[in-house]
Amino acid sequence: MVEETYAPDVTVSLVARRNGVQPNQLFHWRKLAAQGALAATSAEGEVVAASEYRALQNQVRELQRLLGKKTMEAEILKDALEVAAGSKTYGSPRLQAVFDSAV
Repeated sequence: MVEETYAPDVTVSLVARRNGVQPNQLFHWRKLAAQGALAATSAEGEVVAASEYRALQNQVRELQRLLGKKTMEAEILKDALEVAAGSKTYGSPRLQAVFDSAV
């Protein structure tokens, strides 16, 4: 409907009347389209509420934080195994701090 309102010799009121919507609603949709807010619908993408989008962004940030923490823990444990096997000295400052705090 929004695209139809930009056709020559067509008015917003005419398009609204033909489709059974209020002209104000169609003007609002035109404004949203101009701002890019309707891009997902024109691309046939899924439209998600802003609150749900923010919640998903927060969840992604938390998962990234946890992944970083687990990666660091895995590196420390790998270094510890190498030291225990005798193939590595306490050369890693991170590992040295772990062993110093344990003693």
